[in-house]
Amino acid sequence: MIELDGATVLLQWAAGGWLFLWVTTRRREVGLGYGWLQRLTFLVLGALSLVAAFSTSPTWEREIVTMTFMAVGVVALIVSIARKSAGVAGQREVVERRSARVVAMTGIDREEQRFDKSAEEFPPSLDLVAAIIGMVAVFVASWEAGSAEGVELLSILRGVTSALFLGVLSDAMLLGHWYLVQPGLARAPILEQVRWAQILWVPETIVFVIPTGMWSVLNGDIDDAYNGLLGWFWVASVLGTGVLILVCRLALKERQYSAVMAATGLMYLAILTGFGQDIVARVLLSP
Repeated sequence: MIELDGATVLLQWAAGGWLFLWVTTRRREVGLGYGWLQRLTFLVLGALSLVAAFSTSPTWEREIVTMTFMAVGVVALIVSIARKSAGVAGQREVVERRSARVVAMTGIDREEQRFDKSAEEFPPSLDLVAAIIGMVAVFVASWEAGSAEGVELLSILRGVTSALFLGVLSDAMLLGHWYLVQPGLARAPILEQVRWAQILWVPETIVFVIPTGMWSVLNGDIDDAYNGLLGWFWVASVLGTGVLILVCRLALKERQYSAVMAATGLMYLAILTGFGQDIVARVLLSP
């Protein structure tokens, strides 16, 4: 069994998203603005998690770690803004190559975005530290949820896996939009996110089948109050998410730039079905 708690769901979303933000920022290819957007988004989710917790019944261990996670996240955001003049190494190289090609072809030195090579870059390790603390908060929340039923290990497996799965789906979709902002960005960052989504779909499915799991809903041992309809809706969500992620990865093999936009649209749908896969299971397996 697993407890459905709004504060924990928001925390999982923020922590998992921040971890896969680091997966992208560590490559030093995507512009700083993407990191600002992501950090602000996940800080808002973290704040909403605290609001939800204190509006109901806060568990101080979870809330203290959540506040630490947010504090480190704020530091990462401030440092990233303070060091914006340096840009990121990969983006600088693309801008310089483009400028050189324009000068070679036309003799005109266009005004391009300029970076200060002597300035220190934002260290992606700050994102990793924030993500680790966020995942510790997820671990604490999951342990507390499972301790009442004596299923701590299963609750932790489900909590951590859900955080990673929801996080990677969100990051992949938002990263797809960033290709409109940063033309010339290689596909490697979004391909990496989609590959992780494909990998994590497997444990996300398995952990909700482990007894007591969704099989008990499908065979009628757990009543979903809709004559089994919600159980089959979960099955459709699982299959739909898997297919959408697969098609998204296949779309990114196409050479046309529009393939990235198509993949982004598919990830929109995958988020909807992915949340159905995760949240429906939690609702039906709540004690």
